[in-house]
Amino acid sequence: MKQKNVGVDRQKEAKTVRKIVFMITSVIIGLLLVVGISAFLYINNSLKPVNADATEMIDFKVKSGEGTTTIGEKLEKEGFIHSAKIFKYYVKLKNSADFKAGTVELSKSMTLEEIVGELNGTNVKQTANFELTIPEGQQLEQIAQLIAEKFGLKEKEILAKLDDKEYVKQLQKEFPTILTDKILDKNIKHPLEGYLFPAKYEYIEEKPTLDQIIKPMLKKTEEVLAKYEEQMKAKNMDVHTLVTMSSLIEEEATQQADRKQIASVFYNRLEKGMKLQTDPTVLYALGEHKSRVLYEHLEVQSPYNTYYIKGLPVGPIANAGEESIKAALEPAETNYLYFLAAKKDGKVYFAETFEEHKELKRQHIDNVQ
Repeated sequence: MKQKNVGVDRQKEAKTVRKIVFMITSVIIGLLLVVGISAFLYINNSLKPVNADATEMIDFKVKSGEGTTTIGEKLEKEGFIHSAKIFKYYVKLKNSADFKAGTVELSKSMTLEEIVGELNGTNVKQTANFELTIPEGQQLEQIAQLIAEKFGLKEKEILAKLDDKEYVKQLQKEFPTILTDKILDKNIKHPLEGYLFPAKYEYIEEKPTLDQIIKPMLKKTEEVLAKYEEQMKAKNMDVHTLVTMSSLIEEEATQQADRKQIASVFYNRLEKGMKLQTDPTVLYALGEHKSRVLYEHLEVQSPYNTYYIKGLPVGPIANAGEESIKAALEPAETNYLYFLAAKKDGKVYFAETFEEHKELKRQHIDNVQ
């Protein structure tokens, strides 16, 4: 009997041991599966773009002597990749560490594979032969003058090309989101007015054509406006209207001025059916610079003159920087209907009534020597 009981006990013990081993094995396998799946998801996510909807191209600099670890850390810090470690392992696995010193244009919508490809020299910028800075608030004729001076071209030929409707139609095919048919209105002075974005441009070509000079400016405008697509939709505002309003804000703004308050004046006047009556539109309609706008100038019959027409002018009167674009989309909430820039220091004063405006004019313009 004792031998039988011993045998039964051993069988129970063995069965218990097998259960324990099975449970431990199951737990280990489960943990390995969890770790494996987590690692797979982590790596898979690290290969994907940080922001698939991003459109902006951003310069990323690789300095001479920087290694994979340093470059990966910079990429992660600047938000181009999810993980510097995965970047390092990926580069090692693909044997793709032949990074060239220079500047590349990267987007947060790029995959890890695409970023590594760019860093390997696909798009390294060469030394620029020309640098051209287009300031804010520049009209097309002024930009043509800058181009002519920088590249040794003839100003009249530049303007003739930029105003040529067949050429503009070619550009429309390449930049359909910004160059709408509104720029071909018969009353538009220059179709590309306001669409050449103010920025610094570099050209690697030894003798760039006008086409090569202009297209980066349009591309920049396209990239900037793409960021505000949802806001434009929310305000039911098309690109041409936004660019036109932004140009008025830009031309009226001073360094001290709050662009969003200027924008509020324009929108308040439009809402009340008042004419915008902004002097820069008069000067644009006249086609010449004047130190002072006189009453006789206000009578010029032009679709640009906001003393003559109601609403916005037929098109932009200059290019506008991003701050003016933001102001056009995000005006301040005010009751202002008037503003003026002080003669002495350029400070902008706002008023809700014409009487207040007249008093401000007396204080800061009429009585100032």
